[in-house]
Amino acid sequence: MLTLFVALAIGCAPGRTVLVTDDSPVRIGPETTGRVYRLIDGDWVLSDDRVQLPEGWYAVPPRFVHPEALVNDGSS
Repeated sequence: MLTLFVALAIGCAPGRTVLVTDDSPVRIGPETTGRVYRLIDGDWVLSDDRVQLPEGWYAVPPRFVHPEALVNDGSS
């Protein structure tokens, strides 16, 4: 019983959202900032600074993205 209480208390803390599945995208809310990865020469590089993420943009789980399609191989 104590384990259940602790699990519920951790998962339901006020003002905290925990994403537990990767089966759907989420939309960015108002005034969201964070460090982001950018694709540079085929490598994902984390930004040094925090950036403002536009409200309404979508964030998708990695399995929704095909990184090989983002890299220009010069054939197009």
